[in-house]
Amino acid sequence: METRRLGKTGHESTVVTFGAFAIGGASQDEADRAIEFALGHGINHVDVAPSYGEAELRLGSYLKRHPQPDLFIGCKTNERSRAKASEELHRTLDRLGRERFDLFQLHAVCDMDDLEDCFAPDGSMEAILAARDEGLVTHIGITGHGLASPATHAEALRRFDFSTVMTSCNLLLHSMPDFRRDWEDLVSLCRVRDVGIHVLKATAKAPWAGRTPTHTTWYEPFTEQADIDRAVAWALAQPVTTLCSSGDLSVMPKIVESAERYREVDSEAQAALAGASGYSNIFVGDDA
Repeated sequence: METRRLGKTGHESTVVTFGAFAIGGASQDEADRAIEFALGHGINHVDVAPSYGEAELRLGSYLKRHPQPDLFIGCKTNERSRAKASEELHRTLDRLGRERFDLFQLHAVCDMDDLEDCFAPDGSMEAILAARDEGLVTHIGITGHGLASPATHAEALRRFDFSTVMTSCNLLLHSMPDFRRDWEDLVSLCRVRDVGIHVLKATAKAPWAGRTPTHTTWYEPFTEQADIDRAVAWALAQPVTTLCSSGDLSVMPKIVESAERYREVDSEAQAALAGASGYSNIFVGDDA
């Protein structure tokens, strides 16, 4: 699988990151199989969070039995106070059996109110900086989703030299003029500041909008291989490093397959993807 440099971290991340949200509700055997599938296809970057069900415990159990010293692990906190964020950070290290995080991120910073909370006195940013000074965190990033996240993350980069941003983007979001403007501004700023870009929701199809979910994702995902091929190809044609695999274990292998034979998508294929989608609202949640 192709790798790309994750900004100033210098890490050559695979273009698909294993999204551990997908194993948050899985048994340990199911989680082991999913992790081994990802590793077997060369994936070298994992995204996990305390809010992803039992994902930290599932991943940690596997890593303690099968150490992977070269695996790049990004974790995050959506706690907003220094004390709670610090407690969560240390608990995650223990759960994963790691001495430090390759990347630790402010989680679900979706709008300016979230950003202000993180940067407030005794806020979560202080906890992450303290952990970095202790040698527990190597790189610091920020994540978020929704229409306001690109502009919010651009403002965050003006306040602090983050190593990465994790932001939702796909063909349909990009077709919205205001979102596209903010996305392009963020991409330009990341290029200037050598910030790695990690994409969420690349293979999202539509909000559930009151319907009973059929997959363990916050949104209805594309499930047909041809649609996933187009969605993945569009995302990887953007100036990004990596995209997060689906929060549903049945969709993840199809995303990996698409990435392994990634090719650029023409305008006709993009139009077909747009027609297959039922987007009518913004997305919530922070899995892929």
